[in-house]
Amino acid sequence: MSAFNQLKAHAQKISHFNHLAAICGWDQAAVMPAGGNQARSEAMAELSVHLHSLQTQPQLEEWFAQADNENLDGTEQATLRELKRQWQQANLLPESLVQAKSLAGSKCEHAWRTQRGDNDWQGFEKNWAEVVKLSQEEAQIRAEANGLAPYDAMLDIYEPGTSSASLDNIFGQVKTWLPELIDQVIDKQASEPFMTPQGTFNTEKQKALGLEVMKLLQFDFNHGRLDESVHPFCGGVPTDVRITTRYDQSEFVQSLMGIVHETGHARYEQGLPKSLAGLPSGEARSMGIHESQSLFFEMQVGRSEPFIAHLSQLASKHFTDHDSALFSQQNFQKLYTRVKKDFIRVDADELTYPAHVILRYEIERDLINGHIKHTDVPELWDQKMQQYLGLSTEGNFKNGCMQDIHWTDGAFGYFPSYTLGAMYAAQFMASMKQTVDVDSAIQSGDLTPIFTWLSDNIWCKGSLLTTDELVKSATGETLNAQHFQDHLKNRYL
Repeated sequence: MSAFNQLKAHAQKISHFNHLAAICGWDQAAVMPAGGNQARSEAMAELSVHLHSLQTQPQLEEWFAQADNENLDGTEQATLRELKRQWQQANLLPESLVQAKSLAGSKCEHAWRTQRGDNDWQGFEKNWAEVVKLSQEEAQIRAEANGLAPYDAMLDIYEPGTSSASLDNIFGQVKTWLPELIDQVIDKQASEPFMTPQGTFNTEKQKALGLEVMKLLQFDFNHGRLDESVHPFCGGVPTDVRITTRYDQSEFVQSLMGIVHETGHARYEQGLPKSLAGLPSGEARSMGIHESQSLFFEMQVGRSEPFIAHLSQLASKHFTDHDSALFSQQNFQKLYTRVKKDFIRVDADELTYPAHVILRYEIERDLINGHIKHTDVPELWDQKMQQYLGLSTEGNFKNGCMQDIHWTDGAFGYFPSYTLGAMYAAQFMASMKQTVDVDSAIQSGDLTPIFTWLSDNIWCKGSLLTTDELVKSATGETLNAQHFQDHLKNRYL
C-alpha cells in the first residue's frame, strides 16, 4: 500500500472516532439527563486522548515524507495538503499545555455561568487570567512553528490563510460607513409602527412550524433531525446531522430564524462531497465559509421578502389563536429587519452585528499579541461600545466583556468568522443572481435552483480549494466587502 493510501486509511479511522465524539456531544447537549454529565465528560475526555494519540503517531511523519514523492492527482494533492495541515496542528502543542488549557478553560467556563449573572468581574478575572496566559503560550508556539504573529497563528486554526492585516483592512473599511448607516436606518424605522408577539406560543406548534420550514429548505430528514438545547447548534456528521434550537413560549421569532440558520449549516454538511467522506479534504473549508452558509440561509434568503411571505403564511396556519395582523407579510418583514443598538451580540440584528464582532476582534488581537493586559479589557470594551454603538458598559460586565462563552476556554481567533461569513454570503448571493432568478425560485416554493448553485460552487468542493480559491471560483473574485455594504443598503434603505 502506498504511503498516501496508508494516510487515507488512518484518517478514516480517526474520522470514525470523531463521528462517535460528535454524537456523544450532541446527546450531552440535547437529551442526556443531568446526572450523566460527570461520567460522560470523563468518557469523552478519554476519547479525546485516544484521538490525539492517533493524530500524533510516530509513523505518520515517515508516511508524509514518502507521500510527498508519490505521483498524486489534483484531488489527492489537496487531500495530502489537508491531512498534513491537521497532523501539524495536532503535533504543535505539548500534551501538558493541552491538558492545562483544558482544565483552566473548564474551571473558568463553569464559574462564569454564575459569575456573569452576578456581574462578578473580579471573580471571573482570577480564573480568566490563567486561560489568557496559557492561550498566549499556545499562540507563541504556533507562531514560531508557522512564522506568523501570535494572533495570526490562532486565527489560522479557524480561518486558514487569513491574516490580521487583511482583517484590519476589511473591518477598517466597514467602520467608515457602518455607524452612519445604523443611525440612518434607526431614524427611518422610527416612524414605522409594527406589532410584536403577545401571549403564548406553544412549543409543539413552534417545533411543527420549524419542521415545515426545514422541508421548504430541503433538509434531508433521512440524514438528520431537529432537537432542543440550551444553545442552538449544528453537530453530528454529514450522514447524521443534528441541529437544535431553543424555544421561548412568549415569542417564536428567535427560535424560527435559529432553525433557518442551523439548517444552513446542516445543508452544507449534507452537501459535502461523499467521495471524500472521512477525509479532511471532504470537510468544510473554514468557519467563515460555514458561517456563510448559515447566514446565506438566515439573512440572504430567510429575511428576503418572498421568503418572509412563506414564513408569515406558515406561522398564521400554526398559531390560529393569535391576532392575524401579527402574521401579515408587512408586519413579519418589520419584525425580522428591525434595527436596534443593544449590548448583547447573540440578540443583535443583521446591521449592528458586525460592530459587535469588530469590537471583539480588535480586543482579542491586541490581547494575544501582548499589546494589552487582560485587566484592560473592561475599559477597552466600554470605549469601543461607545465608539461603535453609542452605548456605555462601564461597570456592566455581564452585558459587556463577560457576555460571551468563547473566551472562557481560550477560543481566540474565532469571532471574525461571523462577519466574514456574512460578507461571503452577500458575495455569493450577488454572484448567484447573475444566473439564477432567486426571488422567483423562493416565491415558487421550490428553492432547487438556489441549492443547485450552492452545491455546484461551494458544497461539493469541500476543502479541495483554499478559501480564496473557493470564493474566486464561485464569484470571479476573492472576498469583496462591497457586496456586503450594497446588500445592507438595499435591504434597509
